[in-house]
Amino acid sequence: MAHLLKQIFENDKKTLRRYGKIADKIEALSGDMEALSDDELKAKTEEFKKRYSAGESLDDLLVEAFASIREGARRVLGLYPFRVQLMGGIALHEGNISEMKTGEGKTLTATMPVYLNAISGEGAHVVTVNDYLATRDADEMGELYRWMGLTVGLNLNSKSSEEKREAYKCDITYSTNNELGFDYLRDNMVVYKEQMVQRPLNFAILDEVDSILVDEARTPLIISGQANRSTSFYTRCDFFVKGLKEEEDYTIDLQSKSISLTEEGIEKAEKTFRVSNLYDIENQALVHHLDQSLRANFIMHKDFDYVVDEGAVKIVDQFTGRIMEGRRYSDGLHQAIEAKENVEIQKESKTMATITFQNYFRMYKKLSGMTGTAKTEEEEFREIYNMNVVAIPTNRPLIRDDRDDLLYPTLESKFNAVVQDIKERHAKGQPVLVGTVAVETSELISKLLKKAGVPHEVLNAKNHFREAEIVVNAGQPGAVTIATNMAGRGTDIKLGPGVKELGGLAVIGTERHESRRIDNQLRGRAGRQGDPGVSQFYLSLEDDLMKRFGSERIRMVLEQLKIAEDDAVIQSRMISRQVESAQKRVEGNNYDTRRNVLKYDDVMREQREVIYSQRQEVILEQESLGYVTIPMIRRTIERYVQLNTQQEDKSKWNLAHIEEFAHTVLVHPEDLTQDDLKGKSASQITDLLVDLARANYDEKTSQLNGKEQVLEFEKVVILRVVDRKWTDHIDQMDQLRQGIGLRSYGQFNPLTEYQQEGFTLFEEMIGEIEYEVTRLLMKSQIRQNLQREQATPNGGKKQNVRRKNEKPTYSHDEETHTRMG
Repeated sequence: MAHLLKQIFENDKKTLRRYGKIADKIEALSGDMEALSDDELKAKTEEFKKRYSAGESLDDLLVEAFASIREGARRVLGLYPFRVQLMGGIALHEGNISEMKTGEGKTLTATMPVYLNAISGEGAHVVTVNDYLATRDADEMGELYRWMGLTVGLNLNSKSSEEKREAYKCDITYSTNNELGFDYLRDNMVVYKEQMVQRPLNFAILDEVDSILVDEARTPLIISGQANRSTSFYTRCDFFVKGLKEEEDYTIDLQSKSISLTEEGIEKAEKTFRVSNLYDIENQALVHHLDQSLRANFIMHKDFDYVVDEGAVKIVDQFTGRIMEGRRYSDGLHQAIEAKENVEIQKESKTMATITFQNYFRMYKKLSGMTGTAKTEEEEFREIYNMNVVAIPTNRPLIRDDRDDLLYPTLESKFNAVVQDIKERHAKGQPVLVGTVAVETSELISKLLKKAGVPHEVLNAKNHFREAEIVVNAGQPGAVTIATNMAGRGTDIKLGPGVKELGGLAVIGTERHESRRIDNQLRGRAGRQGDPGVSQFYLSLEDDLMKRFGSERIRMVLEQLKIAEDDAVIQSRMISRQVESAQKRVEGNNYDTRRNVLKYDDVMREQREVIYSQRQEVILEQESLGYVTIPMIRRTIERYVQLNTQQEDKSKWNLAHIEEFAHTVLVHPEDLTQDDLKGKSASQITDLLVDLARANYDEKTSQLNGKEQVLEFEKVVILRVVDRKWTDHIDQMDQLRQGIGLRSYGQFNPLTEYQQEGFTLFEEMIGEIEYEVTRLLMKSQIRQNLQREQATPNGGKKQNVRRKNEKPTYSHDEETHTRMG
């Protein structure tokens, strides 16, 4: 371990030496840049773009580009990046994390790599944790970029699709991490390429990168909506299928557990539901309900597959025979069974699209980040995101006084000491920032300070604009600010007049967070840019972290303190080390959890990328989709023929099933009989059915006016089927994930089981998509005015966010909601 730490330290020194040499070259150009007129300096941007187009790399342009934007910052913003900021900018350009202490000017540092990477024309994204910071930085730094001839966009939740599209078209786009993720998901739900807003993901700088990629790493962004199916439809379909007769109206294939209507059954359905063609694309919902009602009534069996208990349909686990509480069949099957059993039919809700920040940001061609605290998570950044953490030296020496922790026996004695400390500092005019882990703690301290007559501000991080205002004033003489440890990230606390002489800002931590990084973030609020400051953490043996991870040694200290007075206190480096040891254990556990979550999520990532890339291919196609549809039809036929011709003895082949399949899915009954199949090999049967299907399809498409209408027909069919089946598959994968942990009791590796079963489910979904597309292409009655439909209203434009243990909320104009948890 010591060897590894030494190696990392040596690598850091070597990297900083290299960055220092490049920074020297940039500084050497400062005179040349200063000598340029405004117009000459602005013209540099166009020069760089031409040189890039001519074959020079961004690395080749780095020194000149950094020098140019640095001089631009001096003229436009009145700010001139220090040498250490140049080094931080180089680290960002190389796709690493610049760890820069609070107040070292991360926002200005980012202007240089953002400018350089924007020259490519492929887009540079600056990502912040809230709308306030995105708006602030886009306004302040945008002034510089625009002066240098680049376009700047701001992407917020309140923007329309058109405004978002314009923002993403800009050379530089400011946005929050949430909005980027949701835009990506929505882009993969649209049905026309003109509705997409994002460009391919090129380069991003994440401000407060640890907050986004570590703290929120397990937070999935989810667009989900209630299915718009009327529950009465299930009742009507159930009533209809209960009157059907086996063999006459429907056939069951026990081997594949599939069921389908015969020609007579189709005619009865068309008559009952008053439709001219059951398999017309406009009747897809009806066909779906009928399919599920058939399965519910004739394939799913009461007291075997499910039970009815207290007026509810509950699934029986086929492996254990136990009821699976809270689990429901997806794709409307559960509702169909509820209709069959005449119990209350619950409304459907579906996840339309989902992605984690871990997987979204790994899609960027180049990713970098800034924070004041990343070294504690260095291994995670390197292993998961392939980003190295580079600790950039401070411009001036850090002189903050970080004191050893104070340990009290009880919460009450601790808080009394905190209030007394605040009172004394406030009396002499020293500003105090009080950090708490929980909102409840901040409210408790607020009450105690009111009682003590100390005026103060409480910051609860609900209003970002108010938050920034409070944090900015937190360094004024006599200011007392109570905040949760993370509140105000990204906002600088500048010291008011006379505060330096009083010892600078005092940061008081009321307990240790389970992550050292969060504690360091709080400490870093004091001592910016070589200013004086002090940080002090107050602990009690009744704190959660101490109760969970306190060693026996500290418990013995507690016993000794109980003998002493209630306000007894110890201050020892041993206590601080013990707390840090406990924090390291928690951090290790959390990292293992995130890494494990990522392994599971990678299964969905691979599947999502396949579906989204192929879906986009369909949307962007402008000539013909024959290269997609014809192979789909062939594979569907091959599957069905193979399923029914597995025996070596041809007399045992189920030609009746193949004939039934052909009549149901491919051709009119008059076009094929069993006699046409007899005496042929499996491949000959396949070729015959493919030829018949192609002839049928060619005849259908000839009814349309030209290639454009044929292409639109194919797009409508493929997109509708893919979107429905994909949302069903997300549900199935979610259910599989929830129950897979139990496999460990059977000595199986849950992850391996999830990977294998997930792959099987994906293969099944692909088969279902191809079957459904084939059936609709072959059986739909083609009309001229087909319309593509999105999987969710307005592409899931509005979101209401919910955290764990909160009920989902729905916006008034649509049923789509998003959740984070």
